[in-house]
Amino acid sequence: MTRFTGMSPYHHGDLRRAVLDAAVAAITEHGPAGISLRDLARRAGVSHAGPVHHFGDKAGVLTALATEGFDLLADALAAEGEQDFAEVGVAYVRFAIEHRAHFEVMFRPELHREDDEALAVARDRAGLLLTSGASSVSDDAMAGVAAWSLMHGFANLWLTGALRTEHLEDPDTAARAIARLLFP
Repeated sequence: MTRFTGMSPYHHGDLRRAVLDAAVAAITEHGPAGISLRDLARRAGVSHAGPVHHFGDKAGVLTALATEGFDLLADALAAEGEQDFAEVGVAYVRFAIEHRAHFEVMFRPELHREDDEALAVARDRAGLLLTSGASSVSDDAMAGVAAWSLMHGFANLWLTGALRTEHLEDPDTAARAIARLLFP
C-alpha cells in the first residue's frame, strides 16, 4: 500500500536544488565516493528517475556541485575585495571549512566532467580571484601557485584533522599567521 505524503515522486518544486542539497548531505556523511543516485533520490523524496533526468548520472551531479562550489568560492573571494594575500587565503580556508562537501569535489577531476563548460567558467572565475590575491605578494606567476598550494594544503590538513589543533586558535587566525610567515 502506498501512503500519500502530499508530494508526488515525479513532481518537485526544485528538484535540481533538492538533489544538490542531498549530495551535500551525503558527501558530508560518507565522502564523495559514497554517494549514489538512488540515495540522492531517496533523500530528495523523489523517484530514481528524477536525478537521472536532471543530471544524467553521478558525474553529472558532482559536476553541478563542483560548478556551484567554484561559484561560491569566487563569491567569497570577491567579497573580500582588494585584500592582500593573507586575507584572500583566509577566505579560501573559510570557504573550504564552510562548504566542505563542495571543496571535496571541486578539486577531484576524476569525480566530475572536467570538460563541462559551466564548470570551466566557474573554475576560471575563482582562479582569477585567487591569483589576484597572490599578485599582491609578487609579480612572479609561481607566487600564485605557492600561495594557493599553501592555503589549499592547510585547508585539507585542517579538514582531515591531520593538524594538532590544540596550539592553533582557529582556522582563520592560523591561516592568516601561516600566510604572513611565508608572504609578509
